[in-house]
Amino acid sequence: MKKVGLKDIEVINKKVLVRVDFNVPLNDKSEITDDKRIISALPTIKYLLENNAAIILLSHLGRPKGKIIPEMSLKPVAIRLTELLQKKVKMMKDCIGNDIKNEIEKMNSGDVILLENTRFHPEEKKNDPEFAKQLANLGEVYINDAFGTAHRAHASNVGIANYLPSAVGFLIEKEIRYLGELLSNPERPFTAVLGGVKVSGKIELINNLLDKADNILIGGAMMFTFLKAEGFSVGKSLIEIGKLELAKELLNQAKTKDVQFVLPVDAVIGKEFKNDTKFKTVLVSEISKDWLGLDIGERTVEIFRKIILQSNTVVWNGPMGVFEMENFSAGTRGIAKAMAECPGITIVGGGDSASAIEQFGLSDKITHISTGGGASLEFLAGKELPGIAAIPDK
Repeated sequence: MKKVGLKDIEVINKKVLVRVDFNVPLNDKSEITDDKRIISALPTIKYLLENNAAIILLSHLGRPKGKIIPEMSLKPVAIRLTELLQKKVKMMKDCIGNDIKNEIEKMNSGDVILLENTRFHPEEKKNDPEFAKQLANLGEVYINDAFGTAHRAHASNVGIANYLPSAVGFLIEKEIRYLGELLSNPERPFTAVLGGVKVSGKIELINNLLDKADNILIGGAMMFTFLKAEGFSVGKSLIEIGKLELAKELLNQAKTKDVQFVLPVDAVIGKEFKNDTKFKTVLVSEISKDWLGLDIGERTVEIFRKIILQSNTVVWNGPMGVFEMENFSAGTRGIAKAMAECPGITIVGGGDSASAIEQFGLSDKITHISTGGGASLEFLAGKELPGIAAIPDK
């Protein structure tokens, strides 16, 4: 997949609209608690500054549902970006309108403006053509660098590209390079580590990986649906009753396609879904009827670890257990450490897996951490992402 990139398009002395993903977490004092997404956008912003562009940044924050919610304003982002760039970032009161247009007309090369939350307008999520045109009229060139929203067809990342010369920024180029290479030509052995809650959320991903991976390692709550399909008693563990036949089918497909599909051999089980409950580690054949599984066990971590360390490409999507609770974080921590020690290419598919890697202080040991959980999941499942499809091919 070769899209027109930032270096393929003329930006010198132009007014450049850049869709970024500044959907950062805020605390109750409107302070940013994690600025990774802002930092991820800096290479594109700095390149444009070096080329004397006037930069107009667009983003959403939260889910205001088309209404103005002051707590979801991008003002804290403008303050943080000013600090990171050591350059004033001017915050706008809206993202469209005559006042905004007048301010942008007064911009000089090297100026940076941040428009207010695009989702304050209901037309944004509807990909309304008129709203997209109003956004497009603010600039001369459009750059999409918001991978986290690439799986959504909204006005600021899809509709706008119909009206301006368009390209992807450095962050999306990086995502396409790593995730695309993973699917088209991975260094083998290629291992996928999949966790999270539901099999249903990963069906297309597993189906796609069955044609590409050498090993698929299953953890998280969804392991219990597979174990149940294999005939194990899983107690009160979370399972998807309606997906048992599908789980059997996926296991059979793995055998047919000679993919090593590895289920846990032991699990950490608890009496209740809370950190201070009674818990113990048992073989998966010994889960009592009144207990529920909350993590993979030590033996499983060691089996998974050996496979990961022998792999030349590893992708990880989804935690191995309820890692937010300290007593049930060992499985996820163990996989994170194995990923960090793996000498091959390691890719973490955003979302909770990225949060875990960050929490355990191992981010700098991973080849690539995707900035979009939902987007990376759909990309790896082989789906077309509207935000990337809207940009012309080279």
